[in-house]
Amino acid sequence: MTGPLRRFRALPLRSRLAILVATAVAVAVAAVALACWLTTRDRLIEQLDSSLRQVNVDRLDVENLNTACLQGVPQDNNPGGPEIPYTIQVVTPTSTKPCTWPATKSAIPVQSADRAVAAGERQDAVHTTEAKDGVKMRVYTSVVHIGPLVRPGLAVSVALPMEQVTAPLNQLAVVLLMVSGIGVIGAGAAGLWVARAALRPVDELTEAVEHVARTEDLTLRIPVEGEDEIARLSRSFNSMTASLATSRDRQAQLIADAGHELRTPLTSLRTNVELLARSDETGRPIPPDDRKALMKSVTAQMTELAALIGDLQELARPDAAQPGPLQVVGLHDIASTALERVRLRGPELTITADLEPWYVRAEPAALERAVVNVLDNAVKFSPQHGTIAVALYGGELTVLDQGPGIPAEELPYVFERFWRSPSARQLPGSGLGLSIVARTVHQAGGEIVLRPAPTGGTEASIRLPGAPQPPPENP
Repeated sequence: MTGPLRRFRALPLRSRLAILVATAVAVAVAAVALACWLTTRDRLIEQLDSSLRQVNVDRLDVENLNTACLQGVPQDNNPGGPEIPYTIQVVTPTSTKPCTWPATKSAIPVQSADRAVAAGERQDAVHTTEAKDGVKMRVYTSVVHIGPLVRPGLAVSVALPMEQVTAPLNQLAVVLLMVSGIGVIGAGAAGLWVARAALRPVDELTEAVEHVARTEDLTLRIPVEGEDEIARLSRSFNSMTASLATSRDRQAQLIADAGHELRTPLTSLRTNVELLARSDETGRPIPPDDRKALMKSVTAQMTELAALIGDLQELARPDAAQPGPLQVVGLHDIASTALERVRLRGPELTITADLEPWYVRAEPAALERAVVNVLDNAVKFSPQHGTIAVALYGGELTVLDQGPGIPAEELPYVFERFWRSPSARQLPGSGLGLSIVARTVHQAGGEIVLRPAPTGGTEASIRLPGAPQPPPENP
């Protein structure tokens, strides 16, 4: 069984569908044909039994027939009249040698049911048996009436050949067999045609997938027709290729932007290192102040490179699109920790904080990095001795600086990777900070907005869903 099943599974899908359709139709046609044949057989047998019951055996001289039979005198077949189609036998409770009339008919073996009717144990009996000449006969045995009374000890069997039933049944079987064969062949052809028509979109999809695998052409789209499962599959394939194309474009853009951003600090760092190396090779010392400035520039450029590489690693993590383990944390606690770190970077700035308790469900490390990035931007663009106001009310964390602000036409681009305002390109930074902040906030179910402050500068607003009290399971 395993071998045929394995060979069946090795067939093409359309061939398997055609075979399954033909098999299903064959089973259905066979069941209908069998039911039709059995029903016809039962009806024909009922008609034959009805014709046997309609024979008036009471008009026969059963006594004389029995006596003549016992004496061995043959009885003629209705002298002077048409040939009688029936075979008639006289049966007694002890009959062993049947008494048949007309004598030209082949004798029919007496059954126990026939003797039971003759003995008065039952009114009649119907059965099928085989005559002495091998012809199958349908036999009806009933009691004999003499007037209104039943003649005890005698019964009469009336029989007709079963050919009246088997001949039409054989013809019907041949017709049904031919119709079933034609139906199965037609069903197989129709199944193959339906399979080809149904699988044509699948073939197109297969060709499209093979084309994409061969050429890496993600611009290919499959025409979508209708609203069935094939159309849904086609739409899914088109969406997948569109997403892959977008992802590939973003990767290419990320690599190009990363190369561009890395080129500037690397070029500057290389120039400074070459100046230091040339000074050592030529023996011409660089003035102390200039050397100190060069070393400071090298340190700043290395710090910028390290920050840029760290941001790139953060964006390139395999799990970057999925948040880490979420915990209930206090946004006010995270903001306080971030403020302590930021105050060390801008000691000349005045940073005020008014933080109300607010508990959120987020990844603590990622959320703290996001808050630090927002505060770093405020420190970076604030003037010397400026003020930064940080507040947390009702789940909204706002950071207000006194910097130059962001032009309205540049606000739609501030969260894109590597985007930097033309006025800020001379300042340190990679252009990835706000992109990372936006992703972290969105993963926590919140939103971040940058807008011009009423009094000048920029106001950053982070709103996260939460509650002023921690849940009971996180006291």
